[in-house]
Amino acid sequence: MVNERTRSLQDVFPVCCSLYPEVDPEGIDISTFPDLLSENAHAVHRFPYLGDLARIELASTVVRTSDISFSPPTDEPVINPTLQVLPLQWKHRVNLLHDPATVPEPAEEVILVFRQPAGDETTLAVADNHDLLALKIVVEGLVAEAVAQEAGVSVRDIRQILSRAASRGLILEPVSRLVRPVDFPEGDFEGAAEFRRTAYFTLQWHITQKCDLACKHCYDRSDRKAVSLEQGLMVLDQLDRFTRINHVQAQVSFSGGNPLLHPDFLELYRESARRGFLTAILGNPMPDKIIRELIAIQMPEFYQISLEGLQEHNDMIRGRGSYARALGFLDSLREKGIYAMVMLTLTRANMDQVLPLAEVLRDRTDLFTFNRLSMVGEGASLACAEVSAYRDFLVEYTHAAENNPCLSFKESLFNILQYEENQPLRGGCTGFGCGAAFNFVSLLPDGEVHACRKFPSCIGNIYQQSLTAIYDSAEATAYRRGSSGCEGCVIRPVCGGCLAVSDSSGQDISRDVDPYCFIDESLKKGGQGTRGSQIGSDGSKDATSG
Repeated sequence: MVNERTRSLQDVFPVCCSLYPEVDPEGIDISTFPDLLSENAHAVHRFPYLGDLARIELASTVVRTSDISFSPPTDEPVINPTLQVLPLQWKHRVNLLHDPATVPEPAEEVILVFRQPAGDETTLAVADNHDLLALKIVVEGLVAEAVAQEAGVSVRDIRQILSRAASRGLILEPVSRLVRPVDFPEGDFEGAAEFRRTAYFTLQWHITQKCDLACKHCYDRSDRKAVSLEQGLMVLDQLDRFTRINHVQAQVSFSGGNPLLHPDFLELYRESARRGFLTAILGNPMPDKIIRELIAIQMPEFYQISLEGLQEHNDMIRGRGSYARALGFLDSLREKGIYAMVMLTLTRANMDQVLPLAEVLRDRTDLFTFNRLSMVGEGASLACAEVSAYRDFLVEYTHAAENNPCLSFKESLFNILQYEENQPLRGGCTGFGCGAAFNFVSLLPDGEVHACRKFPSCIGNIYQQSLTAIYDSAEATAYRRGSSGCEGCVIRPVCGGCLAVSDSSGQDISRDVDPYCFIDESLKKGGQGTRGSQIGSDGSKDATSG
């Protein structure tokens, strides 16, 4: 409450006092002044809303001068401890604090006054129905699924309402428990600490090996039985428990093979959406009918397909006619408003086709990026890009991206160039450099969980263990830590190279650095001090596909 010995009426109620200068402050209790104005509205008939305005000014002073400190909750969301909820009888009163000429209207309105958790800014906002629902859910400890069922909306809708309230500062959510190992390198750039913890977790789910293509660089053509509907529902329940325990938002990226060829794909997609998960597709072009059924359930975060170069080379790798089908499908995705992504597997044979292909895709896709070839499976028969030419390729790509908005920077090694030029660093491969077993895992049809799909990296089996046990295992922790050869690197939190490329090149991924790494040796010791004013983002969506 306001300290009346150090605060005058004019200090606490400057607008009220300017509108009603006749008020005699002698003997007036600051805490009861709003009620006094309301009870004597006849005396201030020109401004019958002064009582409500005084409540706003009093709440603003209380919030602004409070010494409450913010600390994130450990288990469940809580209300912002500074929040003042004011159900009032006049609209547009907030404007009066900035424009005394504003004339309020008689109508019920709820005003929220609170201090932002980050910083000292005091916020005044008119509450809408979503704000009030979020506050009700938190205060009463309601379950999102039950609220969604009663309201006839999806769980995702309710979680988005809660997320919006958290982003506005109305509620405080528990922080994610998914963090890098304690001995993970700290890096040496401003904002590096932000990359030790992830608020999102992606399950790249290969639900079937069945595919309508036979690509010459395919990582895995092993005979694995497709996931059954019963197994799939169990997986989704596991993921739901995992996200609740760790306070993260989950995304299910359906992959394969071609996931849309699974007989229960739409049901698995529907069940993912029903549980409030973000959904995405890593697949091949499919008929309009199937895509419209998918949209009717939930708009995917993105639909990713692959191209391997210009038409002749692509069709040699992915099959005759696949290039034309891909371009037509991208046009269809754009018409439907689906965020479209194109992935290329970079090899020695197609490196000179990346930028020409980017020009073809400029107005056809929202994002175009690449992964370096991992020489496993069918990919072992192809040649990797030349290490000696890789830096120049990245420089040329960076320059091209200045004039082509679809070019994205998934490759973590771009951050070497950024650091050298004292430019903002990007998130790299998964937004956290190499995110293997950190902010994503790959789940195969037979239940095997891998740190990364692009090379053998099994860390457990979800049909035999819980996802939590798998994530917390020593094997997963080792992949999260990455190579000891990167430990002294100044950009490690947003890099770590590519474990899959290192492994398929015969490197020891626990101690050797990515063979394509070209960072100056002096920067591996942090000897040049903190660089970069802030962390930048290319605005890209997560693309954890091989």
